[in-house]
Amino acid sequence: MDCFDKLKQDILQNYPRLKPGDTFKFACHPGISCFNRCCADVNILLTPYDVLRMRTRLGLGSQEFLDRYTILPFGPQQKLPIPILKMNDDADKKCPFVDLETGCTIYSDRPWPCRMYPVGLASPDDTPGQEEFYFLLKEDDCQGFECDKEWTIQEWMDDQGVEEYDEMGKLWGEITLHPKIQLGEIVEPKQLDMCFMASYDLDKFRRFLFETKFFEKFEIEADLTEKLKEDDLELLKFGFRWLRFCLLGEKTLKVDEEVAKARLAEFS
Repeated sequence: MDCFDKLKQDILQNYPRLKPGDTFKFACHPGISCFNRCCADVNILLTPYDVLRMRTRLGLGSQEFLDRYTILPFGPQQKLPIPILKMNDDADKKCPFVDLETGCTIYSDRPWPCRMYPVGLASPDDTPGQEEFYFLLKEDDCQGFECDKEWTIQEWMDDQGVEEYDEMGKLWGEITLHPKIQLGEIVEPKQLDMCFMASYDLDKFRRFLFETKFFEKFEIEADLTEKLKEDDLELLKFGFRWLRFCLLGEKTLKVDEEVAKARLAEFS
């Protein structure tokens, strides 16, 4: 059992389960002694939407961002390749986006885990709709819990701008929590490469769409095709749609009838 599995089991077994209306006290600001300490030597899994927001903020292409700011651990325990934010190569292993005095330099586009902290979200069996609950991550040296500012869980979520991240997270979850993924049926290198490209390396995915005969094979709405040329958010949503079609076998795309007839004629 790896560290992520151990933490998950600890959360499921020992952490109080909170609802949106439950309250807690917390505040983080430069005036507390532990300010920025939590932004070091930590594994932050990045969702596709995290990467999109961060690289757009930095004005970087998808591959450049992934090469510069992420690592991609991938072993037997992982179902899909999911990048982790790369910490600085210094003694403290600080986040590359943290300024010691002012805090996060990409604060409005920070990743989902940073945005949620100290609130976490868990599901007993990693299945959508199965009694998800919130919990609090209380680290020993965190002084934020000593502050008098009180929140409900929902107030915290609203204040931290989580809604859009959650909406995209649900679309991503429809793929990562699908039975085919959870049962380890998606294991071929080509399948994993496609999944990574369509969800994280959007510049490459755009080339895959527009520099091949993709639009000759599938019936795609004309207005959407135009959006996919420039709009990265629409491209990411379409990437999820494509993965549900090509990896999970769902009918999220329609094959061009003329192409289908031609293919059938080849074998008749």
